[in-house]
Formats: sequence, C-alpha cells, structure tokens
Amino acid sequence: MKKMMNDKALVRHLAACETMGSATAICSDKTGTLTMNMMTVVNSWVCGKLREPTSLDESFKDDVVKLLFESICLNTNGNVHVDEGCGKPEVTGSPTEVAVLNWGVQLGANFCQVREETKVVEVNSFNSTKKRMGIIAKTSDGKAWVHWKGASEVVLEQCSHFIDVDGTVSILTNDKIEELQGIITSFANAALRTLCLACNEIPPMEFAARTPKKQATDIPDSGLICLAIVGIKDPCRPGVPEAVAKCQQAGIKVRMVTGDNIMTAKAIAIECGILQENGRAIEGKVFREMSVDEQYKCLPSIQVMARSSPTDKYTMVKRLLEMGEIVAVTGDGTNDAPALHEASIGLAMGIAGTEVAKESSDIIIMDDNFSSIVKVVRWGRSVYSNIQKFVQFQTTVNGVALTLNFVAAIVKGSAPLTAVQLLWVNLIMDTMGAVALATEPPNDSLMDRPPIGRREPLITNVMWRNIVGQVIYQLVLLVLFQFDGFALLDLKHSATVLLVEFVGSFTSTVKLSWKNWLLCVGLGAASLPLAAFIKCIPVPETPFVQLVMHWIPKRNVHKKKHEVMLRRGRSVKGMMVGRKSSLTSATKPSKFYDVLDDESTSPASPAIVKDSTYEKSQNCVVRIFQACCPSEPMPTASSYPEIPNRKNSNIAWD
Repeated sequence: MKKMMNDKALVRHLAACETMGSATAICSDKTGTLTMNMMTVVNSWVCGKLREPTSLDESFKDDVVKLLFESICLNTNGNVHVDEGCGKPEVTGSPTEVAVLNWGVQLGANFCQVREETKVVEVNSFNSTKKRMGIIAKTSDGKAWVHWKGASEVVLEQCSHFIDVDGTVSILTNDKIEELQGIITSFANAALRTLCLACNEIPPMEFAARTPKKQATDIPDSGLICLAIVGIKDPCRPGVPEAVAKCQQAGIKVRMVTGDNIMTAKAIAIECGILQENGRAIEGKVFREMSVDEQYKCLPSIQVMARSSPTDKYTMVKRLLEMGEIVAVTGDGTNDAPALHEASIGLAMGIAGTEVAKESSDIIIMDDNFSSIVKVVRWGRSVYSNIQKFVQFQTTVNGVALTLNFVAAIVKGSAPLTAVQLLWVNLIMDTMGAVALATEPPNDSLMDRPPIGRREPLITNVMWRNIVGQVIYQLVLLVLFQFDGFALLDLKHSATVLLVEFVGSFTSTVKLSWKNWLLCVGLGAASLPLAAFIKCIPVPETPFVQLVMHWIPKRNVHKKKHEVMLRRGRSVKGMMVGRKSSLTSATKPSKFYDVLDDESTSPASPAIVKDSTYEKSQNCVVRIFQACCPSEPMPTASSYPEIPNRKNSNIAWD
C-alpha cells in the first residue's frame, strides 16, 4: 500500500488492486486525466472576423467592446483578483473559466470595474446536459441584457444575428452559419475546445414583468446575437501516449469519455493514441438512442464518446460489464458517482475530484494522471503474479512432503517426517520463500501479456507442469534417500530421516560432512536446469482440471427434466416423457415453452408443447401434475398469457 502511495495511488478497497490487474477496459475522462487541465485561448473569432486572441484593434467601437467584456466578466463562475502591490491579476475558477477570463484580461477587460458598473440579477448555472450557462444583467444605463456561454454548436444554434466591430447587427444567413460552423470544425480538428459567447437585449417591458430571482431556468435563449467563438487549448499530458500504448499492448482497451465536441475529442484521442484506424467515435446522444442490442454490437469498436452526459457514461459501463468486461472508470465530478460505483474498479481524481466521487471510488489517483493508472494496473498484475508464485512454491514443497510421508508410512509403517520437521518446513522455509515471492516489485514484462479473465484458474497449466516436474524430481531423490540413504551417504546415526543438521536429536537429524553438504547443494541446484527443461514441454490450452475430469468415467444415469411453467403467480410442474431430441445448441430455442395446444389435450395427453423448433410429436408430451393445482382447470393457450416485465418468466428448469 505504501509503495502504491509512492506511485500516486491511494487504495481505498484492497480487493480493487488485484481486480485492476485483470481489467480489460478503461473508460477515462479527458480533461485533467489525459490532458494537463491548463487551458488557454489560442484562437478566436470575434465580431465577424478571425483575430489574434491577445488584443483588439482600434476598429472596435466602445459599445461593442463593453458588451464583449460584460459577456466575459459577468457570465462566469470564476474571479479575477488584483493585488495592490502586484500588477499581475490572479484568476481563479474552473480551467475553462480561467482560460476565458485570462483571455479577457489580455484583451484589456477590467474585471472589478465591469462588476461594479453592471448588476447580475438572474443566473442559469452551467448544466452538463445543456452544455451552457446564462445570466441576465442590468447595466448602469438601465438596460437589461441576457448573456449565454457554452458549447459552440449549442449556443450558435440559438443565434439569429451577429454583431460587427462597428456595432452593426446583421442576420446570420445560411452562408454565414456555414462559415461559422467551418470555423468551429477547424478549431475542433486542431484539438481545441470551442465556446460561443452570445447576448441579446431584453425589452424594458418584458424585463419589468419578470420576478427577480438568483437562480432561473427561464432566461430567454432565442434570437441571440453571436459575439465570439473561442478555441481553447488543453495540451496532452506528457507520457500519456506512451501509457495508452502500454495499455493496448497489455490487452486493455482505452476509451475516452468527454463532454467536448466530437471533432475536438477525436483530435485529442488521436494525439493520445486512443483513436485508431479501426476505432469509432460517437456522440452520447447517438449512443443513448440505440437499442440495447445495438449498443452491444457497436461497443467493441467505440473508442471515443463525445458530448456525453454522466448517464451515457454509466450506460456504457453497465453495457461493458454485461458483456463480461472488467471495467475501470475514472471520474472527478459528483455526477460520475453512479459510474464509479457500478464499475469493477472506480478511479477518482485526487486533485479535481469531489468528495462524492472519492467516496464512490475504489482507488484515488493522487496526481490525476493517466500514467498513474497504468502503474496501478502493473501493481495489480504484480499482486496476482506473486500470489501464483507463492501458490506454486507452496504446492510443490508441501506436495512433496505430504506424498513422501504417505508413501513411506504405507511401505515402512511410519512417517519419515516428524511433526517438528513439518513445522520447520512450513514456518521457516515456506515463510521465507513466500516473503521473497510476495514482495517482488512489478516490472514492465507484466504489461506484455493479456488480462487474466474472471474464470481463469489460479493454478494454470504452466504452473501444473512446473509443479509436477519438480515434485517428480524431488520425490525420486527423497524416496531413494529414505529407503537407502544411510548406505548411500555412509551415515552412522540411527535416525530415520535425512534433512539438515541443526538441533540434532530434537529434530531427529544428523550432522552432515562437507561432502554431503556439497551433494545437497548440487542436487538442489539441479532444479534450475530441470526447470529450464520443463519449460520446453508444451501445455494444452484446456485447463488441467477439465482435462482430468474428461477422463473420469461418468455414470450413465437417466435424467428426468422437469419443466416449470409460471401461471398466475403459481408454479405448475411437468416433465418431458420419452422425448428423443435431435436438437443442437444452435437450434435450441430461447424459450422452451410458448403456448399450449388446445386441440391436443386429452386425458392421456394433458398438454403438448408447441414450439417452432420442436418436432410436433407424441414424444414431446408434457404431463401436468394434477396435484400441484387440483382446483385449477387445465391450462390452454388462451389462459396462459405471457407475464410482462419478468425476464424468462415463462420457463425454468429443475
């Protein structure tokens, strides 16, 4: 745990560390995890023209500049503070707000002055679903203005006009809209997050009729005037492309889930190495409108989900889990809590993450860096690998000791290993070996193999091969020494065991000469070349236990299959009599019972299963046990309706 803390990972649930080693998919946020979360405005379209984002030329009229500064400084959750002794302003807020406010400061906006001259009377806070925020502000001249800021394609759709540098308001024609959409696309293709700023004046009578309230959801949002479109750069974190490549090499599929424009998301995903040639980028709305079967079908190819909501993220995680994936999810917001809780492993961000997200997570990434997630994967795989090494070591040692005792006890009538010697083997030798194996640090070779599935056996065929090979070698030597050791080694002691010399009679051992010590070391060292030879023996892919069970003879027992049909909340039991089925798994119906045939009912044949995939014959007769429902009439097709909203409600098998 302390070593993982050094790698910037705080483990809240210990089991999650091992589970992370088996992860097959990682659904990662973009901002702050794949990127540095240090945003700056690098491109801008202001008042009808692409301009440098650092200054405004003299052609701008004062009224236009004032309107632009009000939109930047008022419609925000951030703040700008200037110390009297320091000329550089201090900007606080979310990374996006900081980027826009810094842009305003570069253009010459005086944040404090704008706030003093204008009063914000109503606020519509940012919503992750609507992707925008708005305010109503009353200026010093008594006018009321509505300002909107948000995702460029969302806000631009609400605009009907745009303003020029001289204050002229013009209609957004189709050509102009296509021009602005092209600018948004060019910004997005350059991996820039795009925002649109828009405003509109509220008529005095309409404003006077409004009831002042701080939080409002009915702020006018139609017929807006487009002020500016900005492109914000959030550079990719150093080391992220390499970390993503390691995950892909390890068989872990990385998906990026973001609320950004799909073009921006694709550009950053390509930069990070997430989106590849055979991959697919999709918007959350499109995924949301798919059926469950369509989601299952397209999920394997989805590598980027843009314009996604927390609900879309949760749905993606749920579908991946239903498909048998082991999913790790990153999140930092309160709305990410359901996805973090649903995932196999929830990874919360330690810097940008909220307390709700951290409480719903299994592991907290202290530096919000995707590279740290890869380190967690390595630690998880290391834990599992060390457990396997420990099990292999323990199984070999104890298997040899117990087998030797068993064989010798049967042949000679007494166990060669005493209780003290067995205690020595388990407490001293096994403990030291286990500590050495369990504390082995992770290495890069762990990322060169695919994830371990949920149903994979702990002891693999390779481990069984190693165990059996070493057990055979050690047993041959020990049995040989057990039955003829005194003659071979020229021992004079009357003890029956040959191990090591420590406590003499207390452990029933004898002292060895230096020749015997050399022989022991040589025989022990022979395990190393033997292990190299054993590794050359091929092993089948089928688990060892299944191979053994395949050769165990099975009893030929006649099995009766009982059919359970749910009718009016009660169970009606029946059994298949004399059925000679030639159905294969491919033709086996998903529902074994569909309807009952009214015309086929008779005292000798109470009911017959009628199914398109079953042969309609007397061999498929189902005898209804009258004792189950003595007062009920014989069920027919019309009296046996499907029970809604219950999965597989019409059939079950004993």
